[in-house]
Amino acid sequence: MPPSIGFDQITFHVHWDVLGIALALGAGYAYAIRRLAPVRGIEGPAVTRRQVLWFAGGLTLFFLARSWPLHDMGDQSLFLFHMIEHLVLALAVPPMLLRGTPTWLMQMLVAPVLPVLRFLTKPLVALLLFNGVLAYIHAPSVITLMLHNEAAHLGLHLALIVSATLMWWPVVGPIPEIPKLSPFMAMGYLFLQSLVPTVPASFLTFASTPVYKVYTDLPRLWGISVLDDQLIAGLIMKIGGGLLLWAVIGTIFFKWAAAEDRRAERGPVIPSRV
Repeated sequence: MPPSIGFDQITFHVHWDVLGIALALGAGYAYAIRRLAPVRGIEGPAVTRRQVLWFAGGLTLFFLARSWPLHDMGDQSLFLFHMIEHLVLALAVPPMLLRGTPTWLMQMLVAPVLPVLRFLTKPLVALLLFNGVLAYIHAPSVITLMLHNEAAHLGLHLALIVSATLMWWPVVGPIPEIPKLSPFMAMGYLFLQSLVPTVPASFLTFASTPVYKVYTDLPRLWGISVLDDQLIAGLIMKIGGGLLLWAVIGTIFFKWAAAEDRRAERGPVIPSRV
């Protein structure tokens, strides 16, 4: 058994690459709102307070997931923290950034690649791409690469965020050029996505030997064994990811039901006779 360690032995250091990305995105967002919106003749407020909060929240979660201590606990000791990091980057950061980007700004950003984006955000294509990337970055050899090469680690996490953004686009996409799914279809789409991770999660949950050999030689934070770490990571992938997706499904359902109730209260629209 590798030695057991405490939290005080998780080495602190600043992840300058992650900090740089977060600051660059935040500065670019602020520049677009203050400088580009007037040039483009945007009528009314260029961004709402809610959109700013969504975008700032997404950047904050990105920074926290990729920084000390969460990222370092996953790199230096326990795979379960690596799994939490992946769930945050895939299921929380992308929809928050999409919700926080004004329609006019997103239209400007994606205009050069709009035909390609239309194809990549088709529900089936987006699901296949996202889950393909998700499966790839959880392959044992890729996990080993990520722990030994920080540049590859960051690059693969950015690929996860991009593919997750495509997956979320049919549900929260902000531009009319790529219409969102109807509430009923969006709930079915996310329900299907909640089922897919069951297979890889089962491998982790029920495995009787270590799946990721690279973790067998790492110090064990709080004495958690390799197999227990693996088991918890599988449960986080299945239950944690499922709860996040089902929370969104529930939100869509209640908003849909409330809209239907308001429509019923107004009654049928009777066309006026000339």
